[in-house]
Amino acid sequence: MKICFAASSGGHLEQIMMLSPLMEKYGGFVLTEKTSYENNTNNHNRYRVLQVNRRELLFLVKMILIFIQSLYIFIKEKPDIVISTGALATIPICLYAKIFKKKLIFIESFSKINSTTITGRLMYKFADLFIIQWEELREFYPKSTYGGGIY
Repeated sequence: MKICFAASSGGHLEQIMMLSPLMEKYGGFVLTEKTSYENNTNNHNRYRVLQVNRRELLFLVKMILIFIQSLYIFIKEKPDIVISTGALATIPICLYAKIFKKKLIFIESFSKINSTTITGRLMYKFADLFIIQWEELREFYPKSTYGGGIY
């Protein structure tokens, strides 16, 4: 079984790296954004896609390029499961999981206690397993699974 651990840079990547025991047990690879922010991915294969911000002028162009990059990575690696903590740059690989009939697990951000993320609202519709880290989010995601804090 091969797992793709997908997360944007910064806090999202820090959260996905808390799943290192799963990475060690099952293997797989990490997909994140290409930034100057460095994180130890514990010697796992790491792929970097463009960094994107929904407020920037080239947002749509960058998202198209990320869809292309992610498709290449998905076809090359052939993951059985995609686990993501968001955000925007991970949407394409998550959607490819569904298109290719693979499992998608989405973990809503630890920083969201009383509101949702844009990516979370979208992935809630597609995820096979949607995990919240705060019980308060059950109001927004009634079919979610409470998993407690990832930290």
